[in-house]
Amino acid sequence: MGSRVIRVKSKPSTAQCDLDTYTSYLIAESKYGGCSRLGKICGMSHDCVNRFLERENYTPFDLFNEIKNQINLIGGTLSVDDTVIEKIYSDPKKAELIGYFWSGKHHQAIKGINLITLYYTDSNGHSFPVNYRIYNYQDNKSKNDYAREMIEEVIQWGIKAQNITSDCWYSSRDNLHFFKNQELDFLVGIAKNRNVKVDSGKYVPISTLDIPRYGLIVTLKEFGLVKVFKRRFKNGTIRYYAIFASSQDNLEELTRQDFKQLHSLHWGIECYHRALKQLCNISKFQVRITDSIKTHIFCSLRAFTQLEILKIKQIIESWYEIQWQLYIQVAQEFITQKFQQKMALVV
Repeated sequence: MGSRVIRVKSKPSTAQCDLDTYTSYLIAESKYGGCSRLGKICGMSHDCVNRFLERENYTPFDLFNEIKNQINLIGGTLSVDDTVIEKIYSDPKKAELIGYFWSGKHHQAIKGINLITLYYTDSNGHSFPVNYRIYNYQDNKSKNDYAREMIEEVIQWGIKAQNITSDCWYSSRDNLHFFKNQELDFLVGIAKNRNVKVDSGKYVPISTLDIPRYGLIVTLKEFGLVKVFKRRFKNGTIRYYAIFASSQDNLEELTRQDFKQLHSLHWGIECYHRALKQLCNISKFQVRITDSIKTHIFCSLRAFTQLEILKIKQIIESWYEIQWQLYIQVAQEFITQKFQQKMALVV
């Protein structure tokens, strides 16, 4: 990716739409999206917005460079996961980034754009996306390829995480060895048919084991010693997790509370995905050009980082506060004006 930073202009830009304007729009607009909508709000042509989306070429390093001073780069937890930006009415033949991807929400493949994120939570609980990829079939890479690339990059950029978390999609044998080689302890989800053995016994699917609440040390086939935990969710679903610690002593000392803490950290990336869709309008764009889509997604991620920075600085209590407060102000004006109009008619 190199060490490029967001460009510093030698003279003031004459463009009516810029990065700050578009990012603020994504935060402020609670329902609609698109260039025409922003143009109408700001009194500019929708072509101004289109030109902004087409001309910029932001990269994941630009995003990292904006937030790196907000986090402690040493000792935190990386989380990797992906989400589908739904575009069910778009034509994949007219936009190369749109395809069919598996959705955990819909339990089937849906039409959209697949965003893979590397999310970092530092020792103070501050959390940001630090790297990302937009899945492109033309790259001839898997989501696991993207994940390993992103981890190598953030290590080069200066992040020295202690742990990494993921769901079972990213818990392949190759990935687990990669995590270990990068000196990362991990918590990963593992499929119920994953083979493990206790002591010198035979390899059996993990779902056949009686796993105590405090966990069980097993040998994961084609990897080595891990501690496994089982969790039953409210809907009756049972999921299995494996924790690896570079020190055998640390592995034995891991408790149910340690597992819950790591699992809670991983849940943060799910909350981030929800915020991107509900608060940062990541799915509300009406452009087809690849560069324009990439710029929109970058701005959406940047919008999230700005919400997190405001939360860290205690300017807002939650990510949702700004839109809530904006709606209150609009509602108050509407109600007050309507009341005044009715009183004028009475007089």
